Amino acid sequence: MKRVFTGFLGAVLEAWQELRVHRTRVLLSLIGVAVAVCSLTTVVALGGIVQQANAEMSERSSGRPATLYLSAYTTDGSTLDPETMDAAWRAMIDRYDITYASRVMQASQVVPFVDGSATVGVQAVDQPYGEMHRVRVSEGRWFTAVDTEQLAPRLIVNEVFYDRLGRPDLATHPTVALGGDSVPGGAAGATGGTLAVIVGVTPVAQWETEPTMIMLAEQLQRVQQTVAQTQGAPDPATDPWGGGGSSTQYEMWVPPDISQQLTTVVQSDIQGALGEGAMVDVSRQDYAQYGDDPLLVTKLVVSGIAVLVLLLGALGLVNIALVTVRQRVREIGIRRSFGATAGRVFFAVMMESVVATVAAGALGVVAAILIVQSPWMRDLIGQGMITDFPPFPVDAAVLGLIAASAVGALAGLLPAIVAVRVKVIDAIRY
Repeated sequence: MKRVFTGFLGAVLEAWQELRVHRTRVLLSLIGVAVAVCSLTTVVALGGIVQQANAEMSERSSGRPATLYLSAYTTDGSTLDPETMDAAWRAMIDRYDITYASRVMQASQVVPFVDGSATVGVQAVDQPYGEMHRVRVSEGRWFTAVDTEQLAPRLIVNEVFYDRLGRPDLATHPTVALGGDSVPGGAAGATGGTLAVIVGVTPVAQWETEPTMIMLAEQLQRVQQTVAQTQGAPDPATDPWGGGGSSTQYEMWVPPDISQQLTTVVQSDIQGALGEGAMVDVSRQDYAQYGDDPLLVTKLVVSGIAVLVLLLGALGLVNIALVTVRQRVREIGIRRSFGATAGRVFFAVMMESVVATVAAGALGVVAAILIVQSPWMRDLIGQGMITDFPPFPVDAAVLGLIAASAVGALAGLLPAIVAVRVKVIDAIRY
């Protein structure tokens, strides 16, 4: 074993010395190999970042893997008792110890702005919803467990809403009167509405022009009760979210490996709690249920181009190596005459190409790391949409080095065969 290791190390050192002698000849070919390895490694690494960006965008709309959606309705078209449904939901959450679960309702509220009152769309959720859907908050914060205990409702508004308020400092706890007609900061008693505190702001896309806000479910229910008492709105006992009986959706973020099992038992439990006449649907809708990589075609195309560049670099290295071997016929013949075996000559010549391409590949990998990890590249690829940037993938670096080694072995194969076939007598005559 020691002899084999010593022979291998000697061959590597010898190959390195030969490369130093012929560095001018192989430099251009190695530049091509380094560029190809850098391209291949960068594509793999950026593919991971783009994939993370797409995953996070999908998770903001449909939830993280695995998110189960539950809805219930009656077969005869009558109104499902919301208190019974919520009680069955909470009992099921406690029974299976599900940490991340949220109700999602859509409603609306009249909000007074400086330029007049407007009806604003409201999304009512529970506190875990922010983590389940990676809700981004550009200013302020998401709801906390303490917010659920506050008498004054907490709001998270979008940038359009925030602009219409004049962008007040969130540290001053700006307020709006929900269901009233006064300007922001007015007294709740003067308007019959409920004073709510803004704690966070969410960014908006360029096409979003309407104000929206997010509230906690229990707090929206209390606001609707106040409106019902003062303005004759629908009875919260039968329509707690307003909007004429809009349906409530229930979500759970559970481990993917037990999602199928939970789908069956949750549907059975809720169905049993609601009794006859009720229908319960539980389904998984997050992106990961399909298991397909939307970037697969792009990755294959760009990786194919990088492999082609690698092969072109290898072809140039083959040409240089063949010329070098032809010029070293006398040297190879003398080594053979002093007892060097054909295997030793073959291995030495091949290792020259392998060592050269591995060195070039290492430089390509380092360049790829600097490119991918640079702030400007992250800003370009992420566009501010990525919360958890993945680290540089080790498999991308390993792939680049393996590709460089394979190219070196292929490039050195033909010159090594030519070197083995050199005859001692021909070398002496050379």
